[in-house]
Amino acid sequence: MESQVRGGTRWKRFAVVMVPSVAATACIGVALAQGALAASFSVSGQSFKVTAKELHGNGFAQYGAIDSGYTLTGEKTAHPVAVSSFKTATIQKMCQSVVTPNIPLLGSVTLTLTAGDSSDPEKQVSADNLFIDVEDLGADKAVFTGIDIGVAAGNTGNADEGGKSTGMKGGKEQANPYGFAQQATKADLYGVKQTAWATTAGTFTLPGLSMKLSKGSNECY
Repeated sequence: MESQVRGGTRWKRFAVVMVPSVAATACIGVALAQGALAASFSVSGQSFKVTAKELHGNGFAQYGAIDSGYTLTGEKTAHPVAVSSFKTATIQKMCQSVVTPNIPLLGSVTLTLTAGDSSDPEKQVSADNLFIDVEDLGADKAVFTGIDIGVAAGNTGNADEGGKSTGMKGGKEQANPYGFAQQATKADLYGVKQTAWATTAGTFTLPGLSMKLSKGSNECY
């Protein structure tokens, strides 16, 4: 199945429309499980932006959940997210940025990280057991191979039940294993832009890593 997506996905549309596309990988319309907790830690009060020229993943799944965490003033809050998981993934020309606002005497400061700017897959960013908690996304093009839409989230990691991915995070996660999910044997994304609250991985390798700080808001997109 091939899906072409242009522009961003907002939660007002996310709740009622189901479109295969990713921010690191895909966007689905889901009913969020009450009390679900996506990240295995409390997320910070700052979301971050990520772009990629290309993302190629194997063993993909996605389900809806909630990330709980804090605002920058320390208040408790929660964010609806689409949790995208991959058994393995390679990312070409990755950029990640986060802006810290209102620093005394400096104003806003942007932390930018780049890696994997090569056409050689051996020199691209790679990860296994990768989970990305996405709030907003856009992709120029998304191609899914062997896609199943409407799978029970808890079955996505169970090969005996037709699961194709690493499944749900587990640990402290409390997302509904009977809730809506989608999965695919392979996902290929091009021109990816996303806003996320958390990323976790078994391993995360970043060839050609560069990290810098700059005054002002200088995000990846």
